[in-house]
Amino acid sequence: MSKIRVAVLRGGPSSEYEVSLKTGESILKHLPEEKYHAHDVFIDKNGLWHMRGRSIEPRQALEQNDVVVNALHGEWGEDGKVQRLLETFGIPYTGSKALSSAIAMNKALAKEHVKRAGIKTAQGTLLNVAHDIGKRIHELFRSLPLPAVIKPVDKGSSVGVSIARDWFEFNEGLRKAFEVSPNILIEEYIRGKEATAGVIDNFRGEELYALLPVEIVPPKNTFYDYDSKYISDETDYRIPGSFSREERMELMRLAKAVHQTLGLRHYSRSDFIVSPRGIYFLEANTLPGMTSHSLIPKSLNAIGATLPQFLDHIITLALERR
Repeated sequence: MSKIRVAVLRGGPSSEYEVSLKTGESILKHLPEEKYHAHDVFIDKNGLWHMRGRSIEPRQALEQNDVVVNALHGEWGEDGKVQRLLETFGIPYTGSKALSSAIAMNKALAKEHVKRAGIKTAQGTLLNVAHDIGKRIHELFRSLPLPAVIKPVDKGSSVGVSIARDWFEFNEGLRKAFEVSPNILIEEYIRGKEATAGVIDNFRGEELYALLPVEIVPPKNTFYDYDSKYISDETDYRIPGSFSREERMELMRLAKAVHQTLGLRHYSRSDFIVSPRGIYFLEANTLPGMTSHSLIPKSLNAIGATLPQFLDHIITLALERR
């Protein structure tokens, strides 16, 4: 029996290029060799495709494979653009479809969808670089409760995110966020425990299977920023975390509700804050990382599942066009 040919897309023209390279490397390493023949399809920062060390047209790369494992992160990889390309060529791929990816990638749109589903979100203000920021900045600073979280609307991995506790940090946070996106979101800072919970379609006999929630404890006096996620070894990940049974069950329920509400597919991971005021949704990840620091592999390990088993499962879903 011939092996299934798998294209692993990694890299790409996004701010999460380096993380995508590591996710793709991990996927290539853990694909079950007895069943799959993997092709490393590297997309450089200019959007040029490469396979076997040479430049190649996307159609040529895809026609040589039966299925795509999408290991891209951030803009172009998670915002629906590459999904539309794959759908144009008619090749099955892992992860959410184009429209759902685009909605989930836009933090403001995702918030509106989950709010309508009755899920708590932080109060926030959307700001565009085209607005006359100079005139509005003092008004915004006075009207918003501090500390405030400033984040680009369409970036992942905490790229461009900061917490503002005073006027200087507020100014600096706006500048930093606008450097990477024309649209930013300023939200109230919700104090509480950082949590994340993954969801897998049609897993272990359940239509939607929620993985155990992870409590994320960054180094003291920091928040879960890019360095805490991918560089520092000081962040503590606790599974299932210091949550009460009720909080744990609610996190799992909410992760499934977000997955359904946003129309996500195959797998996702949603981030929350567990506060005395309730559990607040932060954002959804349609292509969570698979690096050594990533949370889906840690969550799989906590339930006795392996990354090769997970990859086999989502590839099977993709091939079945589910």
